[in-house]
Amino acid sequence: MDQQMWTYLFVGVTFSIYIGIALWARAGSTGEFYVAGHDVHPVVNGMATAADWMSAASFLSMAGLIAFMGYGGSVYLMGWTGGYVLLAVLLAPYLREFGKFTVPDFVGDRYYSRTARLIAVLCALFVSFTYIAGQMKGVGVAFSSFLHVDYNVGIMIGMVIVFVYAVLGGMKGVTYTQVAQYVVLIFAYTVPAIFMSIIITDNPIPQLGFIGNASGTDVSMLAKLNTVVTDLGFKEYTQTDKSMFDMFAITGALMFGTAGLPHVIIRFFTVKSAKAARISAGWALVFIALLYTTAPAVASFARLNFIDTVNESTYASEQAAEGETQTPGWFGNWETTGLLAWEDKNEDGKLQYRAGKPFEESKPYYSGVIGVDGHRELELCETEDQKNCNTLTKNANEVYVSNDIIVLANPEIAQLPGWVIGLVVAGGLAAALSTAAGLLMVIASAVSHDLCRRTFFPNMDDKTELRVARGAAAGAVAAAGLLGVFASQLGFVAQVVAFAFGLAAASLFPVIFLGIFWKRMNKEGAITSMLFGLISTFAYIYYFKFMNTDPAGWWFGVSPEGIGFMFMWGSLALGIAVALLTPPPPQDIQDLVEDIRIPGTRVSHGLADRGMAPVHGE
Repeated sequence: MDQQMWTYLFVGVTFSIYIGIALWARAGSTGEFYVAGHDVHPVVNGMATAADWMSAASFLSMAGLIAFMGYGGSVYLMGWTGGYVLLAVLLAPYLREFGKFTVPDFVGDRYYSRTARLIAVLCALFVSFTYIAGQMKGVGVAFSSFLHVDYNVGIMIGMVIVFVYAVLGGMKGVTYTQVAQYVVLIFAYTVPAIFMSIIITDNPIPQLGFIGNASGTDVSMLAKLNTVVTDLGFKEYTQTDKSMFDMFAITGALMFGTAGLPHVIIRFFTVKSAKAARISAGWALVFIALLYTTAPAVASFARLNFIDTVNESTYASEQAAEGETQTPGWFGNWETTGLLAWEDKNEDGKLQYRAGKPFEESKPYYSGVIGVDGHRELELCETEDQKNCNTLTKNANEVYVSNDIIVLANPEIAQLPGWVIGLVVAGGLAAALSTAAGLLMVIASAVSHDLCRRTFFPNMDDKTELRVARGAAAGAVAAAGLLGVFASQLGFVAQVVAFAFGLAAASLFPVIFLGIFWKRMNKEGAITSMLFGLISTFAYIYYFKFMNTDPAGWWFGVSPEGIGFMFMWGSLALGIAVALLTPPPPQDIQDLVEDIRIPGTRVSHGLADRGMAPVHGE
């Protein structure tokens, strides 16, 4: 079978499995729809958590960012890995002990306030919709590759698939679907990595090949890559343009944002106890490590392959002379998606891949050179024949490539077997759809449970709530598709997702952390903290992404991806200050806070059984 048939086979079979599981595990009650009945096995939950966690940002975009940003892109790897450990150790078991359905449920009952619950819902929706925008962008990339259609058409197709198994199955269906999706995505990620490691380093273990020597040489693979990229005017692969402080801030935003992500936290509500939550967290870390330790190797192999294949090759539609390399068919296929482009600046029929962005103008001609830092000194030529007039056009970058395509395109670039290419496409779709489904559950539960059942319509019965939840999920699918289209203007998948982490770090993490570990924290402090964190972080991101894109204006040199870490400390300090200046919470709430930190005691199990904590409404 050819490559396209393998792709159709893998995608068709895996999607049939996902939909079949969703129908088999269809939720029949609100408990099954929200938290899968609290009876998921820890190992199963660990695998589902890993699939939920390893989104399109991890599968598609993280390796792409590392491939083209080098060391600077590794900040996403460090932040997300550390963040998951922080969540598993610091928050997950205690939140499970509280026995709630959602994060706003915890905030509303812990802070005995409907206003706090509503603000937590607002924060959860902001975070989830920002996050899902990145996932739908990944869905669009994967489907546009698979079907060779426009990116926006790919998003619409993905919306239909998510609708079927998320809206019908609820969390129960999503959990078991995510187990299947994890198996698909981990095989899809590691199999081509093994192939490429053997080809480039003669080592079948990608993690070892990454730090070993290039095939047939005494030069390390990374040293070879450094030489290749610097010869083309790029910075060394092992260096970065980012300041150390900005790297630190982005890592912090990703770490603490992880600990406040509603769709990850809710996974720990699906197991029986706090002990099971700890065990499932450990298993999830093992499953996640399989992909995260492979990602740097995939990134470096991809960058080397891309340069070797594309640079100085003759375009496929041109006639290649004897001895010249012709650009393979995959290049033209990806051009149809709009995520890969070439403009022949010097009209020689060859692709020039160099440092810097392509120029918008082919003429008038410019002269100049590319410095080692990628900057150009330009001088407008009066005529085409002026001396050195073509220096720049011979060295200017002619190739545009989206970071988000590198993992999907890499097997084609490396000329791997057709079945490997089809497997990778199926894996990319699994990664994007698994997280999108988890986020839809957060959005649906926030609307049906926290807004309707617990706030505006307390007499709503279970059947009505379940119908509202499914309707909310359906509406969220449509909104997510529109956001996916809009996300193409924000950045790459991982960068869009990073905004969600910043929002979560500044708005939800402080109130969850203080709600567990400081019994003096009250509703006034929580409300102030969430509002400050959400508004300040969103305003900063919006301003510097849409109104003033000049990095020179960043506060303290911190990018929009990292600003959530800075505002998180302000949110914590402001919440503590307001709490100390206002009356303490009721005594039974303070007793509750002490109790949830001691698993197995009478009060905490009573809360889990009732699914409700004492509420002192406003």
